[in-house]
Amino acid sequence: MDNRLILFVLLLLGASCSSVESTSDKPMIVTTTGMIKDAVVNIVGDKADVVALMGPGVDPHLYKATQGDLQKLATADVIFYNGLHLEGKMGEVLEKLGRQKPVVAVASKIDTSLLHRVPQFNNNYDPHIWFDVELWQHAVMEIGRFLIEYDSPSAQVFEINMKSYLVELDSLNSRIKAEIATIPSEQRVLITAHDAFGYFGEAYSIEVKGLQGISTISEYGLRDVSDLVKFIIDRQIKAVFVETSVSEKAINAVVEGCRAKGFDVKIGGNLFSDAMGEEETPEGTYIGMVIANTKTIVSALK
Repeated sequence: MDNRLILFVLLLLGASCSSVESTSDKPMIVTTTGMIKDAVVNIVGDKADVVALMGPGVDPHLYKATQGDLQKLATADVIFYNGLHLEGKMGEVLEKLGRQKPVVAVASKIDTSLLHRVPQFNNNYDPHIWFDVELWQHAVMEIGRFLIEYDSPSAQVFEINMKSYLVELDSLNSRIKAEIATIPSEQRVLITAHDAFGYFGEAYSIEVKGLQGISTISEYGLRDVSDLVKFIIDRQIKAVFVETSVSEKAINAVVEGCRAKGFDVKIGGNLFSDAMGEEETPEGTYIGMVIANTKTIVSALK
């Protein structure tokens, strides 16, 4: 992150109390991604104002904070972010802010034995934890634990809300397992632009292939495309998928490569990978997003 942006954040921190007037007496919670915002909202209900910096279609790997975002971060009471280097370009700003106010990485307390270490991602862990619902429950519980301690008068409400939401996630997890199991085993292969679905594949018994690496910062080359084209033809894969927060260019190159060799693989649909859908739609919630992805995958591969 540019040192000028870090300096700007520190200046905002010094000035925010006097120059920014709150429009609400509720705590202001800022999250990086929509998935985290949705978890926070399910726990706090109407007891806090919650804002996500990254909206629909936004790629967190490449995201750069705007001055408006930095103002929100500077005036927030609490900040939640994913961690595990998902918000790569914002890491230093979040670290600086953590010296002044609560800044919580929701993945920080997950047992590392449950995470995937990725050599091609500087040997860091795969940050896409929301694609395994059980793993995401650990993040939800970390959010809940912090908020219960932070706002003790509301602790009982937060705990009830968190437990209720975790029950919903249990049901979601069972539903995904049942639906993915309806795909014939030989066709149970999920191919996307970048390798975001590793946890999904392990949790729900579906093979996963990504043209790019864990981060969309990774480059792909002709060899990567050629290898994936060969894999698709050899396995007679029916469909590949584009992602709402990633350019279609990479996957289109694979489709064209298959067609050039006489094999017609289709685009199976759009998957929500690093961002949810539009607000006020079912896909604008975590549960709705996961259900939509599952339906798209099953419909294309079954």
